[in-house]
Amino acid sequence: MAYGSIPLDKRLKDNIRNYKLSSLIDMEAILELIKAVSKTTGVEVLITERHGEKVIATGKWAGINIDVDENPGVKVRVLDRTVAHIYADYDDVDESLRDEAALIVDCVIKSIENMADKTYRSRELAIYVDELEAKLSKESYQAKHGDKTDELTGVLNHSYFDNRIKIIDRSQVVPVAAICININDWKYVNDRYGDEESDRLIATVAGIISDEAKPDYVIGRVDGDVFNVVIPMPADDEAEEYIDRVRRRMDAFEDEHIAPSVAIGLNYKSNVENTMEDALSDAEYAMFENKIEVKNAPGYLDRLHKE
Repeated sequence: MAYGSIPLDKRLKDNIRNYKLSSLIDMEAILELIKAVSKTTGVEVLITERHGEKVIATGKWAGINIDVDENPGVKVRVLDRTVAHIYADYDDVDESLRDEAALIVDCVIKSIENMADKTYRSRELAIYVDELEAKLSKESYQAKHGDKTDELTGVLNHSYFDNRIKIIDRSQVVPVAAICININDWKYVNDRYGDEESDRLIATVAGIISDEAKPDYVIGRVDGDVFNVVIPMPADDEAEEYIDRVRRRMDAFEDEHIAPSVAIGLNYKSNVENTMEDALSDAEYAMFENKIEVKNAPGYLDRLHKE
């Protein structure tokens, strides 16, 4: 998504899918509130993230798994998108107090929804305003960041990619998958076939990386033969499956001169206090480990040398 290039109302509706409840409200404060409600009324409460991951549970919920598709409970929604599910069990509540307990639970749910909505709007508005101010100072912005895209590959250039990951940090989105991709033996192709073919290798790799990515992936060329890919709020195994698709496309590529091969490292930012820069640095380290494995695999040199 091109930040700052769409109306704020549309941006708010689109970007909420990148947030989870625990990144929007103080979960420790909500836990204390839920405990007080349970102690006062006897009602037991469970709160899950949108996909069913438990974040708060009192009483017997501790050993129970919920399928949020089959049993969605009460949905906590921000801008018409579900960010959490809340369940209440009244079995231990005195019959004469159940209506009153239900009203209290409803008030808690509305409070959580209001807090999440307020935090989300405030956070996105602050980012949006910052970007509008940058656009109004176009000359200084361009001097700092240059054009958005890399001329050879069409993906984000290094400076604009850095700008995007800073925005992700400020949005406090977690988890975020950080992927570092390095072309193997680019110099061999350059030495043997020249600049034109080595540039075509870079463009080919960039094309595969981009083709296999979803629209919300952030892709940047951060060095001559290095690309970083960031996936905000990936589904289970989404990043791993993306990497597998990229590898299969590389292996299947047939050409007279070039044989695309990449080393890939994956890491996750799982804590809002960490930075994407740190996550990508760890992904780069994992990439170097993978490079040794890939380049020592049977058949690698034969394919590289087109033998």
